[in-house]
Amino acid sequence: MATTGTYLDIENGRPKRQSAVATSSGSGDAGKIVKTGADGYLDPTILPPGDREDKTVVCSEALAAGDFINYWNDTGTVKARKADATTAGKEANAFVLSAYTTGQSAVVYNDGFNTGPTSLTLGAVYYLSTSAGGVTATPPSTTGNVVQSLGIATSATELAVNIQPYGSTIVV
Repeated sequence: MATTGTYLDIENGRPKRQSAVATSSGSGDAGKIVKTGADGYLDPTILPPGDREDKTVVCSEALAAGDFINYWNDTGTVKARKADATTAGKEANAFVLSAYTTGQSAVVYNDGFNTGPTSLTLGAVYYLSTSAGGVTATPPSTTGNVVQSLGIATSATELAVNIQPYGSTIVV
């Protein structure tokens, strides 16, 4: 009879059933076999810190799943707020995949796939929207707006994120 998520190891010359880990708490998990989570992917804690594409940042406002965020300096503490094409300095730096309330620590992603947006057109390039946190297929064109490319739609509900850096954004 097989036990899910376990493997046989040799300890002191004898077989011993061990549990594979889906998340890591650091060096205490050294040498253990890893398994994918319920979603079929490796948990980011399995990867070394330099290889992770996520960061935890406190929200200064409520965020919805899929929102693009802007990092900002709140008296020496980095915080996350909705990115907004109507204001230079609020360009997108990352995005969230879950909803968060003000003051909550949000997991933000710098690249990868944002599965929060809906009604996307496959293959279309998307830009930071003038609706805070959102995306648009039409680049903003009002004087003072920021034009920042965020990625390309790979389905109606998935954006392959490749955020255009600040130095290459345009203020109309």
